[in-house]
Amino acid sequence: MLQIKTEEDFRREVLEAEVPVLVDFWASWCHPCTILGPVIEELSKDYASKAKVVKVNVDESRVLAQAYNIMSIPTVIFFSKGQIADRSIGAVPKEVLSEKLNALL
Repeated sequence: MLQIKTEEDFRREVLEAEVPVLVDFWASWCHPCTILGPVIEELSKDYASKAKVVKVNVDESRVLAQAYNIMSIPTVIFFSKGQIADRSIGAVPKEVLSEKLNALL
């Protein structure tokens, strides 16, 4: 799973991606983020050949967090062809995220 650190990485890995991308906006101090972390890891493995799963630490990438109006974490944004296709806020079950990702495949 890729950790996005710069706006350039985000543009290249998310906005220019040929496949759907799940972007997890998180922080190390966020308890719901630590709960969601293993779910995101599983999704990364489950969708390895069909979609990308990346993480953005909001403390390290404040510009990206502001650009995508991240008000609560964890926030998961789903991108398709460089555009926001869906969003999920909070520690939600894996099935919810899988359904959203499947809808983009």
